[in-house]
Amino acid sequence: MQHRTLGQPGLRVSALGLGVMGMTMAYGPSNDEDGISTIRRAHELGVDFFDTAELYGQGTGSNETLLGSAVKDFRDEVVLATKFGFDMADKTPGSGVNSRPDNIRKVAENSLRYLQTDRIDLFYQHISDPDVPAEEVAGTVGDLIAEGKVQHFGLSNVGPRYIRRAHAVTPVTALQYEYSVFEREAEDEILPVLRELGIGLVPYSPLGRGFLSGVVKPADEYPEGDMRRWDERWQGENYAYNLNAAEQLRKLAAAKGITPAQLALAWLLAQGEDVIPIPGTRSATRLEENVGAADAELTEADLARIREVLPQGSAGSRYPASIMAGFRTD
Repeated sequence: MQHRTLGQPGLRVSALGLGVMGMTMAYGPSNDEDGISTIRRAHELGVDFFDTAELYGQGTGSNETLLGSAVKDFRDEVVLATKFGFDMADKTPGSGVNSRPDNIRKVAENSLRYLQTDRIDLFYQHISDPDVPAEEVAGTVGDLIAEGKVQHFGLSNVGPRYIRRAHAVTPVTALQYEYSVFEREAEDEILPVLRELGIGLVPYSPLGRGFLSGVVKPADEYPEGDMRRWDERWQGENYAYNLNAAEQLRKLAAAKGITPAQLALAWLLAQGEDVIPIPGTRSATRLEENVGAADAELTEADLARIREVLPQGSAGSRYPASIMAGFRTD
């Protein structure tokens, strides 16, 4: 497995990480034993960067506990990233936000306990809080770094001005943001700022929530509890456009002797040494396929063809307007 470095502080991680969100939420019923087996298989294959969040346990800590249990025998060989920022004390956990300093500290202590560790390697603000300035958030995480409870500060789902304000207080190691051949919003304004400041990019949903994996079906064919039932990209004309694009990418991948997922991940890896995708999967077989992307080589002609197929990304918004409104740029 190749390795890359996130940010100026220098967080060294595998070129591909593993997002564990889907092991407890968003994609229908799950099985802890399968999740633990997949995480341990990832470690065997050289993946040492694992991503979780308070939100993914929906207030119970289940996702962090799953990850902590899976890596406890080799904790010092891996990098654990988790996130704060949602209000899990609300009647509907995660429906509101809370990045007040006392809550950041509370989440940190809970995460340390759930992950069975003495430090959080990368602590992201999951979503901004309109009532708490970026500087106050960054200062609180900076204090946790000084105390040794956190090693690196990260941001997620925020724009250039917010990044600059936070980074001026506590250096930001990485920004987590949706980025793939399907979602290219980060290219115009965000990536240039990250590279100016020396901040790494960690793309989530690098396979378009499964659309780029080569196995896809219309929204109403997914089970209740699966976020693809309400994702605009699986609806009507958007679905038809995206399916056609995915089919063209499948043909390109087949001509190169790789899978559509490997093509999509190799495209991301080709965008720069500061880009480290975190595809999520519950399947050890799918994991092995994803890891193979690190060895796939794309030519300039391949990259040009991919951009020709999807010049501006997919059809349909990646989140409903109500959620997108919370992604701040100020």
